[in-house]
Amino acid sequence: MKLYTKTGDAGETGLFDGTRVAKSDPRVEAYGAVDELEAWLGLVRSHHVDDDLEKMLTRIQHDLFALGALLADPSHRIAPRVEKATLDAADVTRLEQWIDTLDAALPPLRHFVLAGGTTPASLLQLARTVCRRAERRIVLLGPDAVDPILLTYVNRLSDLLFVMARTANARAHVREHAW
Repeated sequence: MKLYTKTGDAGETGLFDGTRVAKSDPRVEAYGAVDELEAWLGLVRSHHVDDDLEKMLTRIQHDLFALGALLADPSHRIAPRVEKATLDAADVTRLEQWIDTLDAALPPLRHFVLAGGTTPASLLQLARTVCRRAERRIVLLGPDAVDPILLTYVNRLSDLLFVMARTANARAHVREHAW
């Protein structure tokens, strides 16, 4: 199998149901932002974060591949047996548990925090903003275009990325700067 197919040379791409759409289609924009987020998290991981954060980020990257696949499947053609291409309430609960665990070890948040500090923390803040963009792109698809759990997942993920950034700075004893 060749890496290039030449089917996108005219500015179109195919969705899972075979539909051809412009690469500027809102659905492609949505899963493209999710793809970008997954790549940013790979960059974060390349900066040697703590083992617990590494494991979380790796799991999130797997989730984001599933999310992208689900966004590229407007006709719900992915077979239910393809378990790696699913997200559900348990995945959101997992994110919430990670948020609560990490946040419990941090000083209370009493002000807005400027992005910065360690390289991993700064990259996590950048990933958070990409996550928010992906969320906005998913919202643009409309309330009936995607399973609501996908939007909930992305919303919660941006909160987790913020807490992870604070955690990375706290563990490195780098002070946060208030706005």
